[in-house]
Amino acid sequence: MKEIILCKLGEIVLKGLNRRSFEQKLLSNLRHALYPLGKYRVWCSQSTVYIEAADENADMDAAFEAAKKVFGVIKLSRAAACEKDKDAIVALAKDYLREDLMRVGTFKVESKRSDKRFPMTSIELSQYVGGELAEAFPHLRAEMHEPELVVNLEIRDVAAYVHAAPVDGAGGMPVGSNGVAVTLLSGGIDSPVSSYMIAKRGVRLVPVHFFSFPYTSEAAKEKVVELARLLSAYCGRMPLLVVPFTHIQEEIRDKCDEEYFTLIMRRFMMRIAERIALDCGARAIVTGENLGQVASQTMEAMASTQAVLSLPVLQPLIGLDKEEIVRLARRIGTFETSILPYEDCCTVFTPRHPRTHPKLDEVARAESALDVSVLVDEALAGIERIEVGR
Repeated sequence: MKEIILCKLGEIVLKGLNRRSFEQKLLSNLRHALYPLGKYRVWCSQSTVYIEAADENADMDAAFEAAKKVFGVIKLSRAAACEKDKDAIVALAKDYLREDLMRVGTFKVESKRSDKRFPMTSIELSQYVGGELAEAFPHLRAEMHEPELVVNLEIRDVAAYVHAAPVDGAGGMPVGSNGVAVTLLSGGIDSPVSSYMIAKRGVRLVPVHFFSFPYTSEAAKEKVVELARLLSAYCGRMPLLVVPFTHIQEEIRDKCDEEYFTLIMRRFMMRIAERIALDCGARAIVTGENLGQVASQTMEAMASTQAVLSLPVLQPLIGLDKEEIVRLARRIGTFETSILPYEDCCTVFTPRHPRTHPKLDEVARAESALDVSVLVDEALAGIERIEVGR
C-alpha cells in the first residue's frame, strides 16, 4: 500500500500572479524540515502539497509531525493512493481504514473530484463507496450530520486518495515569504509567543537576547537557547544573537535616576536591535509587549522607548490578556521552558518606583549622562552568535 501525506494550502490559494513564489517557498521549507528524517519526494499540484517516502528508511510518522509545524499548511492527512477506479477505491478504503471502521458505529463518505474526467460525480462516488462499506461492515450506520468517522475520497490528477479526517496544520504564510525581522527574545512567556506569531505571517526571524552575566547565569542563557530551539520547529534555522548587556546596565545604574532605569535600558535594547536589523537586512523589530502588563508597557513608556527607532515595531501581543498568551505558549510548547526559575536581564536593577507615564524629554535628559554611541558599539562588538535549529 502506497501511503502519502496530503497538505492543504491556507492563505496561499488567495494569492494572484505571485502565488507560485509562495508555493515554492513552502516546498523549500517543507523539504528543509523533512531533510533530517529521511528522503522524501515533495511536490505541489492543485493547491495540495504531496509528501511521499523516497526510500524505505523515510519515517512517515516523523514527517507528519514535522509538516504540522510548517507555516503555510492549514490541514494535513495521512492518505493511501490507488488507481482512479471505483472498485479499487472501495478495496483501498476497506483495507486502509479497517481499524477506524471497526472502531466506530456511524460514518459517512465525502468525495472531492478534482479530476473532472472521472466518470462519476462526487455524490455518486460517495453513495457507491458508502454502500459498499456498509455491506462490508454490517455494524456501521450511515450518519450524515454527526458521524463518528468521515471517509474522505479525493480524485486528483495522478491518483485517487483515501483518508480519514485531516488534522490542523500551523496555518499562516511560509516563513521567508514576508521578509526578515529582528525579534527580542527574553526568557519569559511572552517573547517566544510574539516571535511565533510574527513568523506565522511569513517573516524570517533573527532572535536577539540581552545577557547580563554575572547578574544572569549561564543557565539563564541556555534557557533562551532552548526556547529558540523550540521555536525553530516552526521558524526554521535561526541565528540567535546574544548581546552582552552588563556594562550598559551598570552604567545606567551608576549614572541615571532610578525611576528611569527600565525605560533607558529598553531604549538601548531598541538601538542595538535596530543596528542588528540594518546589518542583516531586517525591516522591523518584534517585541512581546502587552499594553498595561508592566510599568514599561504603558503607552507613554512604549512611545519613549520606540522614539529612538526608525524601523517599525511589531507587537502581536499588544491586545491579548495573559491567559490568552499562556494558552498559546502551551500550544506551541514553550511554556514549560519559559517558567523555569532563571534570571532575566529585565529584572536586573529594577527600580523600586518606575516611571509609568514618562515625558520623552525627561527620559532623554536622564539618559544624557551616558555615552550612548560608545556603549552601543561596545555591545555590538561582543555579540555571540548561536545557530539553532536544523
